[in-house]
Amino acid sequence: MGEHVIATQDELSNGDRKLVEVEGREIAVFHVNGEYHAYTNWCAHQAGPVCEGKLTGTSDADFDRDSLTVELDWCKEGEVLNCPWHGWEYDVTDGTCLSKEKVQLPSHSIKVENGEVILTL
Repeated sequence: MGEHVIATQDELSNGDRKLVEVEGREIAVFHVNGEYHAYTNWCAHQAGPVCEGKLTGTSDADFDRDSLTVELDWCKEGEVLNCPWHGWEYDVTDGTCLSKEKVQLPSHSIKVENGEVILTL
């Protein structure tokens, strides 16, 4: 296990990402809501380059059984990562898959020290 400086804080504004190759693995670091998150660039669906997908939001639905109506609310803007191959969605703040239960992006430890963003593999 080693530490790798992959960026400076100045390089990654809030909402930015950086895709790097470390020890033969493609890993993306996301800066979302003031926090950094790092994931392997690998979708659990069919191994697509998930970290190259769009960051967007998603719809949250409520179904009213009495009136048989559905209410949709747009939420998590800038926090949902869409795999460019088949559209599987992941919450970029914790790696949880929104398309299938019990699926998670492979995550990595990341920290900031002295203005440097450091990934641990």
